Amino acid sequence: QVQLVESGGGLAQPGGSLRLSCAASGFTFSSYAMSWARQAPGKQRELVATISSAGNINYVESVKGRFTASRENAKNTMYLQMNSLKPEDTAVYYCSSISPSGSRYWGQGTQVTVSS
Repeated sequence: QVQLVESGGGLAQPGGSLRLSCAASGFTFSSYAMSWARQAPGKQRELVATISSAGNINYVESVKGRFTASRENAKNTMYLQMNSLKPEDTAVYYCSSISPSGSRYWGQGTQVTVSS
């Protein structure tokens, strides 16, 4: 079955950096689009970045120029490099896969806290 395991979350200071990883298994990774999403307390989950199976990447406006999503198909892994972090980036970050038929799967999430 599809398994997605996020890692790399933690505490960062404003202006700092973190790198999230998403290890995927149970499906043909290279054929799936992959996304990062986040959910802050009291807010709806929002998509942060989506990488198509062809490698095209879309970002939500609020992270453009600061976050970089990438995928390494040989390792069945997706990454999110987060630079210039702001307190408003504090959230649980989720990895998601989207099958060619449109089915979406979610990981368990990893907490990112940006605070001085």
